[in-house]
Amino acid sequence: MLVTAKELLVDAMQGGYAVGAFNVENMEMVMAVLAAAEARKAPVIMQTTPGTIKYAGVDYYYANVAAAAARSSVPVVMHLDHGDSFERAMAAYRAGYTSIMIDGSKLPMEENIELTSRVVQACHPGGVSVEGELGKVGGKEDDLIGDDDNPYTNPDEAKLFVERTGVDYLAIGVGTAHGVYKGVPCVNTGLIAVIRDMVHIPLVLHGTSGVPDEQVAIAVRNGICKVNYATDLRIAFTKGVKDFISANPEAFDPKKYCRQGMTEVQKYVEQKIEVCGSAGKA
Repeated sequence: MLVTAKELLVDAMQGGYAVGAFNVENMEMVMAVLAAAEARKAPVIMQTTPGTIKYAGVDYYYANVAAAAARSSVPVVMHLDHGDSFERAMAAYRAGYTSIMIDGSKLPMEENIELTSRVVQACHPGGVSVEGELGKVGGKEDDLIGDDDNPYTNPDEAKLFVERTGVDYLAIGVGTAHGVYKGVPCVNTGLIAVIRDMVHIPLVLHGTSGVPDEQVAIAVRNGICKVNYATDLRIAFTKGVKDFISANPEAFDPKKYCRQGMTEVQKYVEQKIEVCGSAGKA
């Protein structure tokens, strides 16, 4: 069942839980994420970044996830994570993605509003929901985090942004960053609650790999409805492959060592579904 993210996230907002959004890099990761969602009877969002798309193309990744969704008994969303241009967003839209993020957070406010509005106006007639971003999530997608400043999202600006763009859900800056953290992150969970009370749409937490589970759980209680995980899935998959090859140095069949990578990813995703509170919500 390939569905739009809006219907899942509105249910999550009303039910007080979040839907896990997991970045997938290959067929094996798609299979592992789906297996975890099936095991926990949870709705799930699979997503790809521009860096991932450049590796193989939106059509390859869409085909993988669409095939998985056709086999599944749980709702599956195919989401563009951190769409970096109108053209990229439209390429994903035309390929069949059911949720599009346009990330104009590095632009001045008015330019971000203009870009996000264009994507909303293009996607909504086709029934595809849109995520925007306001504020700044530190680090760099597809890479290790740097020493970026992490300015928090301004609640008043968030309200204005949502009103003027018509965006369906909003990624906010609350102290997280993409990549591998150098220390223990600290999420400003109080700010999440303030923004939730002002915008009345589902909120999204980016850069969650490495954030302590207890902080994520509080963030969800305070209004986060979509929780993104990327770096830790790559680490889990690579760990499984390395462990297998280390124990079986003569191995040459990708199906065998990739299966151990899949096992690690499935284990990780199942645990994060529990943290998000979405188990049994499919």
